[in-house]
Amino acid sequence: MENLIEDFNSYRTKMNEVLMSKDNLVLKRLFNLDTNTYQEGALSVKTKEMLGLVASMVLRCDDCIKYHLLKCFENNVTTSEVYEVFAVANIVGGTIVIPHTRRGAEFWEALIQQK
Repeated sequence: MENLIEDFNSYRTKMNEVLMSKDNLVLKRLFNLDTNTYQEGALSVKTKEMLGLVASMVLRCDDCIKYHLLKCFENNVTTSEVYEVFAVANIVGGTIVIPHTRRGAEFWEALIQQK
């Protein structure tokens, strides 16, 4: 399961470097806006990452789900909290979200095991 995390991080880093190397101002601004959105503010980083996870699940973006699960893990979100997030996402998004929940649970388990 460790490869699941390594593969995701490696690919994400590699392709972000490719994207940024093209020196596209709009993409740079979009990445900067994304980074700034998840900074501490009226809401904690932890809360924002959980919100990002719900949105990613409802939008059914597996890469985004993995990214937000990684950030949740880094921000000390508990397994109980993650599964409540999964529950909210499934209520909001419907049963179409279940396959993404399975893959999210697999990635979360890999994060826990690497600890």
